[in-house]
Amino acid sequence: MKICQVERPLVSTNRIPGFEHKHLLVVRDGSSRQVAVDAVGCIPGDWVICVGSSAAREAAGSKEFPSDLTIVGIIDRWPPEHEAGGGESG
Repeated sequence: MKICQVERPLVSTNRIPGFEHKHLLVVRDGSSRQVAVDAVGCIPGDWVICVGSSAAREAAGSKEFPSDLTIVGIIDRWPPEHEAGGGESG
């Protein structure tokens, strides 16, 4: 799994039948951008959890689904790294 941020929708009018009506989104993982299948209903700016490989195909609906990256969750709250450790106090 990886954490990504949704940048924008990706519109593709020509698709293979296996893609059905799933939405595609451009997500950013650090400095790289990828296209992910939206299985949960995200909007731009959302921080999301993505899965890849065979887990991405199953999360999108079928082992035969042509996806390398699928969004499986929206992160509701994610504190900055310096707050997550909780080790320093001042």
